[in-house]
Amino acid sequence: MNKIHEYISKDNPVAAQKVVEGIYEKVQILKTYPEIGQKYREESEIEIRIILHGHYRIAYIIKNDIIEILGIFHGAMNIEDYIK
Repeated sequence: MNKIHEYISKDNPVAAQKVVEGIYEKVQILKTYPEIGQKYREESEIEIRIILHGHYRIAYIIKNDIIEILGIFHGAMNIEDYIK
């Protein structure tokens, strides 16, 4: 999330902080509701899920009851270039 903060803060440091905090809060929901995200793709036994926060997509998987964040992507980005 540092890169997201850096990019936004060039124009608006306050907005950058709000975006990062919002993403963090959204991820915290996964502790209670890990399957809340929309199924994005299934890779053999691994199911990639996506939750949204504003213009950002948070990609994650659940492995052995552990949530692993694969990445946080702006909606304009082609997520396929990053998730392989």
